[in-house]
Amino acid sequence: MKKAAKSASPKRETRRRVPLAHVAVKRVYDAPEASDGVRILIDRLWPHGLSKAELKLDAWPKELAPSHELRKWYGHDPKLYAEFNRRYRRELASHKGELAALRAMIRGHAATLLTATRELDLSHASILRKMLK
Repeated sequence: MKKAAKSASPKRETRRRVPLAHVAVKRVYDAPEASDGVRILIDRLWPHGLSKAELKLDAWPKELAPSHELRKWYGHDPKLYAEFNRRYRRELASHKGELAALRAMIRGHAATLLTATRELDLSHASILRKMLK
């Protein structure tokens, strides 16, 4: 019995994916912890009442924060969240390079996205976290 001939089709090049580590979301006013890993401020504006030393940042990619216009329009109204999600993702699509740089920075490390927002589940932080994973 003859063995079946191997397929002559060229092998697909596969890039080995390095998994992203755990990405958490936290308020800037919460105390820094060793488990935070890489600490990234994702708001466009500096949080009130905090010094740079207190915040202990590793990065502040302002361009990945929602635009001033989008932030004002949304106003954290839960009824507008679905539309905010769509619009924010569209804004992020125009910053692919910055998003890729952030992914590269956190690859293989624990990371914490920091925001001054009170409603974390209704914020840009939760959307960006999903985009990074």
